[in-house]
Amino acid sequence: MRRITRYILAEFIKLFVVTVVCLTVVMMLAVVAQEAIRQSLGVGAVMRLLPYALPMALLYAVPATTLFAACSIYGRMSASNEVTAVKSLGISPMSLLTPALLFAFVLSTGVVWLNDFAVSWGRVGLKRVVLESVEQIAYGMLRSNRSYSTSRMKINVKDVVGHRLIRPTLLVYSSTDEPPIEVRAEYAEIHTSPEREALSISFTNGEIERGDKMRMEFQGTEHIEISLTDAAHKAGASSSPSDTPLRRINTEIESQRTEIALLQQSLATEAAYQMMTGDFAGFAGEEWQGQEGQLTGAESRLFRLQTEPWRRWANGFSCLAFVLVGAPLAMRLRNADVWTSFLLCFLPILVVYYPLLAYGVDLAKSGDLPPYCVWTGNSVLVAVGCLLVRRVLRY
Repeated sequence: MRRITRYILAEFIKLFVVTVVCLTVVMMLAVVAQEAIRQSLGVGAVMRLLPYALPMALLYAVPATTLFAACSIYGRMSASNEVTAVKSLGISPMSLLTPALLFAFVLSTGVVWLNDFAVSWGRVGLKRVVLESVEQIAYGMLRSNRSYSTSRMKINVKDVVGHRLIRPTLLVYSSTDEPPIEVRAEYAEIHTSPEREALSISFTNGEIERGDKMRMEFQGTEHIEISLTDAAHKAGASSSPSDTPLRRINTEIESQRTEIALLQQSLATEAAYQMMTGDFAGFAGEEWQGQEGQLTGAESRLFRLQTEPWRRWANGFSCLAFVLVGAPLAMRLRNADVWTSFLLCFLPILVVYYPLLAYGVDLAKSGDLPPYCVWTGNSVLVAVGCLLVRRVLRY
């Protein structure tokens, strides 16, 4: 009995390791290549991206690889009548499934940690590399397209000679309704200032305008500094719940609840004062609407923070749910063709599990459903898996 357990576990681990390495390499190269092409990154920046892309690639590769290994091993065993032989010896088929389920359980706990590590270290690292490569990205885009733009700035040039921008025009957009700052010059150069976390653009012989409010001509050199976050397509390190480590989420939740309580108290005080003074028109004013918007944003962030731990644990334990469905289904199919068994398992999972997960996450983040609803997809797979295991044991 122990020999069978060791045999199945060894075959499962060998196939899992080989497949996950191959799939991870392909996915990691695809992710890095896509980012490099989109951001016009050089070889040095691409090499710096690889370590941060590894946990992100593993996060997507491990669940699919676990399902593939389960379908491969148990489909081959069933097609070779090994399951029938074990039954004829009076041994329950559950003893064949137990090693894979135990391995999947241990692996699921590891994927929960990997999920946390990928978003709190890998994703933040990718953003940081992009920020530090803004100068290189800008020059690459300007050489190829004669234009580089983000949500807060835009540069157009006539030509690029070495590091010199010929006839550049810079637009810097304001976060308010103010007109953008426009700078035109004979030529300019871009430099990154890591110590100030800014992109410095040196303009020579030109003019600066801001709508009808300001117009200034200058001779010589003028320096314009733009924060790296505004100068990059991607934001830098943020306080987004999806980038927050699990160990800090409870602290963030308490802090967010305190902020919401203070906002509610401020709104209640303001409402009482306006009612006492008869200023009912103030309830429709911009100041009141702005405070309500702050409260809505704070509540939205609280819902996202509360959802995040449930989402990461649900994503991690998808490995166990996949094996619980894939292994008995492969036994029932009795098909030695690995890809047939895998596709017959994976396509229903793709159609049912991931839409349920996405739907549960969206509703939980909006506060329409409690956070544990993100486990709906896992619960459906577990129910189907238990039904399949029962059929395997019975027949």
